[in-house]
Amino acid sequence: MKFFIDTADIAQIREAVSWGICDGVTTNPSLVAKTKKPLAQVIEEITSVVDGPISIEVTALDFEGMMSEARRIAAIKSNVVVKIPLTKAGIQATKACSDAGIKTNVTLCFSAAQARLAAKAGATYISPFIGRLDDVANEGMQIIEDITTIYGNYGFDTQVLVASVRHPIHVVQAARLGADVCTVPFDVLDKLFLHPLTDIGLAKFMEDWKKVPT
Repeated sequence: MKFFIDTADIAQIREAVSWGICDGVTTNPSLVAKTKKPLAQVIEEITSVVDGPISIEVTALDFEGMMSEARRIAAIKSNVVVKIPLTKAGIQATKACSDAGIKTNVTLCFSAAQARLAAKAGATYISPFIGRLDDVANEGMQIIEDITTIYGNYGFDTQVLVASVRHPIHVVQAARLGADVCTVPFDVLDKLFLHPLTDIGLAKFMEDWKKVPT
């Protein structure tokens, strides 16, 4: 399973890349807005340090507008992926992008039925939002199990990209279910390193090392 970092903050992205475990980046309009920078600047910063897939979302709601943005976004760099909402116009745009060889990440997916539509339209990635499902008393990881099963049944190439990740156990569960990608906020990615027994064990090793004759 690949790790993407879910942020538009270039400092967080640089640090994640320096760890050697960041395979790509996902952004959305909310994350870009948090940077208080123009979108063009955000994209330039991210593409300068990330070689893996970088998802940039369209903001148009109609098919023609989505396609106009999709063509501009896709032309930025070969590793940029066009992020498209899972609406009727979005699925239509996803199919058109697929036919044109443009990579897509279909976002705001909340059901296996929706995910089936995205795969049928040729999406490169599908982004089910598990944390937001948990927030409304649904079992977020169940959708991942359903989607991976359906895609496996029919041999779809669309990659399952687990989004709206809230804590490390989501990452473990996604990997257990065979997801292709997990896109993780910086704070959750940082928490994956942590375990109290690691700290205790390291402290013991360093204390014992002091007893070794020099």
